[in-house]
Amino acid sequence: MTEKLRWAIMGPGAITLTILDDFRLVGIQFDAVGSRSAERASEYAKKHAIPKSYGSYQDLVADTDLDVIYIATTHNAHFENAKLALGAGKHVLLEKPFTLDAKEARQLAALAKEKGVFLMEAMWTRFLPNHVAVFEKIQQGLIGKPLYLIADHNQFLPKEKAPRLHDSALGGGSLIDLGIYPISFAHRVFGMPEKVKASASLMSGNIDESVAAIFEYSNGRQALVHSSLRVNGPIRAVVMGDKGRIELEKPFYEHGFFTVYDMEDNVLYRYEGNIEGRGMQFQALEVERCIRAGLGQSPIMSLDETIEIMEVMDQIRQQTGIEYSGV
Repeated sequence: MTEKLRWAIMGPGAITLTILDDFRLVGIQFDAVGSRSAERASEYAKKHAIPKSYGSYQDLVADTDLDVIYIATTHNAHFENAKLALGAGKHVLLEKPFTLDAKEARQLAALAKEKGVFLMEAMWTRFLPNHVAVFEKIQQGLIGKPLYLIADHNQFLPKEKAPRLHDSALGGGSLIDLGIYPISFAHRVFGMPEKVKASASLMSGNIDESVAAIFEYSNGRQALVHSSLRVNGPIRAVVMGDKGRIELEKPFYEHGFFTVYDMEDNVLYRYEGNIEGRGMQFQALEVERCIRAGLGQSPIMSLDETIEIMEVMDQIRQQTGIEYSGV
């Protein structure tokens, strides 16, 4: 496939404004936007110079001129919205969290395979140049064998500032919105944990205000992750190996600097690269690369790994009593 891929937005929420700007940096323009409100879709399309707008998601995916649907609806709607797009034969970039649980994730992966289309979780962090460099240094053995990891994602997000995160019906809480970043990062370093130990502080509706977890792996390796809506935290990550460590600066899940130290705290390497925009465009380039190569999923953010990460978060929910309405 060499022709230009035609993208559309399903759910014109706040995150799409950054998506629009960043995708345009690499020449990706959106050809359509779909909303549950025809008026909202039309206003959004006019404001952002998008040629077509649709007042229903069904009409959006029925447009035969569209190739890829970027889904940015609320957490609780991801499964049904993605199922709709995949069922119509569209490639899908689905915002994180992929779904509310692993069962839904498996169903979407199976449907994408059945329809022969591409599907990926929009874990944009994985494709940032600084994160690419982090894993290059790990693979080069600069810190030796990774043994431990500590990462947090704590932001002060009270109800008046982020009401959806305080609503069980919308898949609220810190775990799947914030905690997914350190959890996904730990999974990329160590893979699936052998044991998960978790604790959470619950709010009304049994969604979590904060959650902490220890992941245990073979040979004594561990990862410690934490997320919270109640406080602003360091939002840093450290990977410690038997020859040194890598420290990612705040916020670790975005494009930023990192430093590699040896066991005596000598600096071995310092990453200070810059990019245009926030960095959402790199995931889009991966989506297009995979589609053109005829791949159904990305080797960097595979569906198997997305499902495993959802399984880890399912274990955390089961241990702590975190609930989402309807799941």
